[in-house]
Amino acid sequence: MVKEGADAPGDSDVQLVERTLAGDARAFELLVIKYQRRIQRLIARMVRDTDLVEDIAQETFIRAYRALHQFRGDAQFYTWLYRIAVNTAKKALLDLKHDPLITEAALRPEGDDDETFQPGREPIGEETPETLLAAREIATAVQAALEALPEDLRQAVTLREIEGLSYEDIATMMNCPIGTVRSRIFRAREAISAKVRPMLERQTGKRW
Repeated sequence: MVKEGADAPGDSDVQLVERTLAGDARAFELLVIKYQRRIQRLIARMVRDTDLVEDIAQETFIRAYRALHQFRGDAQFYTWLYRIAVNTAKKALLDLKHDPLITEAALRPEGDDDETFQPGREPIGEETPETLLAAREIATAVQAALEALPEDLRQAVTLREIEGLSYEDIATMMNCPIGTVRSRIFRAREAISAKVRPMLERQTGKRW
């Protein structure tokens, strides 16, 4: 049994949720600390406008706190929190579409200094101004190809390649069979590859 009021960093997410519902505000703070950076990274890949990421992340956790009694523990807490973050970011994107002052930053890929996969950011031989320029062009092409995908394909490949989630977790998040997840990821990769392959061939002189 968890001792009331203890920080207990080893507590599971379910235990932290239970403590929060029992009135322990510190328990929810631990959940925010645990997932804040991951949620911000997810939102940044959807919204792109750095000025909005923190606000949307904060709104995500507010919504999660208010709906915490609905979390039943039949899925991972991050899976549940992810859905709230995506819905909150989607609402922000809809608002942006009606905002004539949308900034260029909202359409430009960001750098990221963590361990997650970054499409198009792999080294291309010796770094020279030409190769760095080529890498940026390829990264831009990958991002454009990703954003051009249908939403279900884009979400599936983002969860797999950027978030690093398992096929099982993705299937749970997207509420579909694992076979469907695999198919969506395959189709997304093929679509992105078709856009990027000609650029790689020009840079390397090889067919892929």
